[in-house]
Amino acid sequence: MLALIAPFSPASATSPLHAAYTERGARYVVFAERRSVGDGHWYANLGYYAPSTERKLYAPKSRLCLLDTESKTLRVLIDDPEGTLRDPVVHYEATKILFSYRKGTSNHFHLYEIGVDGKNLRQLTGGTHDDIEPTYLPDGGVMFVSTRGKRWVNCWLSQVAILYRCDADGKNIRQISANIEHDNTPWVLPDGRILYQRWEYVDRSQVHYHHLWTTNPDGTNQMVYFGNQHPGGLFIDAKPIPGTRDVVMINSPGHGARDHRGHVAIVSDRQGPDAKNQLKNISKSNSYVDPWAFSPDLFMAATSNRIVILDSQGNEELLYQGKEPIHEPRPVIKRQRERIIPSRSDPGKSTGELILTDVYNGRNMKGVTRGEIKKLLIMESLPKPINYTGGMAPMSHNGTFTMERVLGTVPVEADGSARFEVPANRPLILAALNASNQAVKRMQSFLSVMPGETTSCVGCHEDRSLAPPNVNFGSLLAMKRPPSAITPVPGVPGIFDFPRDIQPILDKHCVRCHNPDKREGEILLTSDRGPLTTHSFHQLTVFGQFSDGRNRPQSNAAPYQKWDAASPLMTKLSGVHHGVRASPQEVEIVRHWINAGAYYPGTYAALGTGMIGGYEENQIQRNDMVYPEVHAMDHAIQKRCLECHKDEKMPLPRTASHETLVPTWVPQRNVRFSRHILYNLTRPDKSVLLMAPLAKPAGGYAEDNKDYVHPVIFKDKSDPGYQTILKGIEKTKWLLEEIGSFEMPGFKPRGAYVREMKRFGILPASFDANKDPINVYDTDRRYFQSLWHVPTGKPPVKTHNNPFPYPGMEKDNDPAKSRALWREAKASR
Repeated sequence: MLALIAPFSPASATSPLHAAYTERGARYVVFAERRSVGDGHWYANLGYYAPSTERKLYAPKSRLCLLDTESKTLRVLIDDPEGTLRDPVVHYEATKILFSYRKGTSNHFHLYEIGVDGKNLRQLTGGTHDDIEPTYLPDGGVMFVSTRGKRWVNCWLSQVAILYRCDADGKNIRQISANIEHDNTPWVLPDGRILYQRWEYVDRSQVHYHHLWTTNPDGTNQMVYFGNQHPGGLFIDAKPIPGTRDVVMINSPGHGARDHRGHVAIVSDRQGPDAKNQLKNISKSNSYVDPWAFSPDLFMAATSNRIVILDSQGNEELLYQGKEPIHEPRPVIKRQRERIIPSRSDPGKSTGELILTDVYNGRNMKGVTRGEIKKLLIMESLPKPINYTGGMAPMSHNGTFTMERVLGTVPVEADGSARFEVPANRPLILAALNASNQAVKRMQSFLSVMPGETTSCVGCHEDRSLAPPNVNFGSLLAMKRPPSAITPVPGVPGIFDFPRDIQPILDKHCVRCHNPDKREGEILLTSDRGPLTTHSFHQLTVFGQFSDGRNRPQSNAAPYQKWDAASPLMTKLSGVHHGVRASPQEVEIVRHWINAGAYYPGTYAALGTGMIGGYEENQIQRNDMVYPEVHAMDHAIQKRCLECHKDEKMPLPRTASHETLVPTWVPQRNVRFSRHILYNLTRPDKSVLLMAPLAKPAGGYAEDNKDYVHPVIFKDKSDPGYQTILKGIEKTKWLLEEIGSFEMPGFKPRGAYVREMKRFGILPASFDANKDPINVYDTDRRYFQSLWHVPTGKPPVKTHNNPFPYPGMEKDNDPAKSRALWREAKASR
């Protein structure tokens, strides 16, 4: 191994900060030099972008360095001009360094160890996944984060890394987290728990909740540490401050910055996880990374190409300055091992147990009377095997980013207690239901249990700053019987598919009034396609007919203020809206669809497909303006319509890919002028864009001298302008059918979906998307099942032999039925 010695300029040895640093005996500091790619997301630093494996998220030219602050020399332990080194951490005995390394000849990061003297380099992990951000555990193992979870960021084009652990030699790798988004920078607290950053947005804002959580080293007892109730800031790279209960961390602004840059900050959980006054930024700018605490008043961090030492008031002094960006400066000093927490997990089991003490014990349960809650609805947040966009299309219009599976219900006893079994290491969401199955409250976070773990909670969103009540568990009614098994909801699919499950109910009860030929119906609820989804899905969304978490920074809503209980659509199906009364089963289907996030497609294969003007990296993906017919339509609209539609009061999208509204999807103003409703790509002649200016005798809506309707522009359909616009819409309809959508016959997913399913072992390596048939619903299900915990000693389930591995799964998605419904609806027109 080549050793390189170079001079450097240290801080002044006479300064108080430098004197305090010297007293700590931190003569040597190990750090990594590495460059970044242009992506601004804090997590986009491994793997490749979804559309192409050739577009990497890491940069070459990197070194692992050892700084001697006494002799003023720098020793390069590893220099790899084509590789990337990151995340060094020093062993308790200060004799070796654990780090993540992508060799220049590899596409993947693996864990390595090397002696502090630069000798005995050895590789711990391998394979076709990325292992990063390791930390030593007091029991001799290693905690790290990895892409072995086989999932992609819900709102970006990069892969997810979640918590794993392994033995000291890299063997016996076990998944610790069930998160479908990123976990980052695990570190051991003095009491033995693991402190880490957890990003989640279960039906709430995608960019506001990435705060501090803790878990035992075996994955049990996962709990919020600080911040999950308060939106804003990325809390990352947290480590304990010796002699205190406080931790030092990076408070990265907004949705987080590249390389975790932000303020060096101190936070404490002494007043609970929600006490915002316990967070204090100490640095004077937000350009720092990777802090280290020597004491409550002495810290080290990196900023750009410098290593600095700071005090608790933000005063700082230069320790070292190099030429390349510096990351993870760590002192080479001995550390005391933390407490070892015995494992409470049993890998031989497939389930864990949850005990709820009192569902009525909560911070925001006013108005809920004891005995009102009868059961808990259990749902599962489903990870994505691929993703292409920072938005949510076509999963929803500014709502959920994911599909959620309805697993079923468990009973709540008269005293508010519940005890039930749940599948191990899966991201679960609970909703409290009343006797009418309405959601009284619903989680906007997730929980999970490890195999064999029994864990409990006090109540429904209980106040975590208060000591738990002294409960005699033996007195709880739920503890007087075995744990309940989850009971599937009769007649309700596990995974919803709007065209298959919801549209037939609308067709039966609503479309007779809410169709293009019934102007008095106001909104359109037909299955006709717009540029991204059906008109019905768009209209239910923009006119607020269902209440969900949306993409907003909010948590812990008051009882009955969200979900099905607050959804006008549920009221309209009850008989009060023009006598419309859905059957009990239809009501339950719509109810559970809303409570599961009200998403549109029932398969992740739909992502990045079936869209005109869809969004990939927030750029238009499918632009219909490339066709002469659409170009001519644009000119006709400008000539015949823009005299009135010339400002933001009545913005007119001149093509189906022309987005005129900001924010993109569903502002309440101007919804009448959205491209998502003006263009009918199933029946172009029924487009509102054409019917609104067409005279009423000719089949349109227009009448002169009436304020509440459009004036006549086209007296009849022979008008050249009408015909030009019609031909443009017909061309866009053709383009949509060429692109294909999940609900259309002959649908084929994008190549990246197939690529990842082959990489995950779900599709055979020999699969040829150009000629081999694919059932995307079944492929999704086998992918989900492949992520389930397999008890030790039991062979993994052969997914291709077991297409319906959980009760009721055969009802989830029947592509033949979905396509038959599509053909039937198309033929009826």
